[in-house]
Amino acid sequence: MTDTQLSDAQPIRYLVSGMDCARDAARIERAAQTVGIAPEAVMVSAATHIMTLYVSEGLLPKIEEAVATTGYGFARIEGDEDAQVGKVHHDPAYRRALWIVVLLNVGYGMVEMVGGFLAGSQAVKADALDFIGDGLITFLGLLAIGWSLAWRARSALIQGIFLGILGLGVFAITLWRVFTQTMPDATLMGLFGIVALVVNILAVLPLLRFRKGDANMRAVWLFSRNDAIGNTAVVMAAGLVAWLDNGWPDLIVAFGVAGLFLHSSWSIIRDAQADLRAAK
Repeated sequence: MTDTQLSDAQPIRYLVSGMDCARDAARIERAAQTVGIAPEAVMVSAATHIMTLYVSEGLLPKIEEAVATTGYGFARIEGDEDAQVGKVHHDPAYRRALWIVVLLNVGYGMVEMVGGFLAGSQAVKADALDFIGDGLITFLGLLAIGWSLAWRARSALIQGIFLGILGLGVFAITLWRVFTQTMPDATLMGLFGIVALVVNILAVLPLLRFRKGDANMRAVWLFSRNDAIGNTAVVMAAGLVAWLDNGWPDLIVAFGVAGLFLHSSWSIIRDAQADLRAAK
């Protein structure tokens, strides 16, 4: 489908519940594309929690079946979009679940940041920023509950810029450490990586009730997988630092986390700009 065709097509929107980051949005987009639609025919906004499709009505059953396998909740938006989104997001239980996610992410992020300095590990510091960034993004999402699509999109734009600044900061500091290497404490690195994995799982649990029933066990894996990869990478880096007696594994993981920040930043900014266009 060309850009002209997309602009002429009538968008079909779904409210997505249970997602909390740009990686979740990308996962849903990939699931929708498995039925053969073009990448530009589906967009999922991490901040506004809306999936927009530019497809024929006849394809909707296949797309709904495909995205259902991800375990997220989907409800088609009809009529007053802002009213429908606000009604779902004003659910007190949903707000409480998001507050738990905020407190776990920001709280442990601060603890892990201290641990990163104690261990002398850039990977642990970068992982801590990942926690803090996810927590603050969810916090901004809470503030934006009930706002119009345009203002939620503006909030998303702020989130994307914030993540980009974090990513560039992590990259710059890690690059500086390349020339001033010190040996990190592998034991502390591994300990904080393992605790981070546990905290990520705890942060998933409050959101499970807002995801579809039979897919919940698959959802637990999908929702925690990307964050768990980062935590596992920290643990593996700790093992390599101890085995090789070299600080490079720590720096490599830190560069990887910085890249993740920058990719998430690009995704959110792209989606926010599309949401702003849709709001107009």
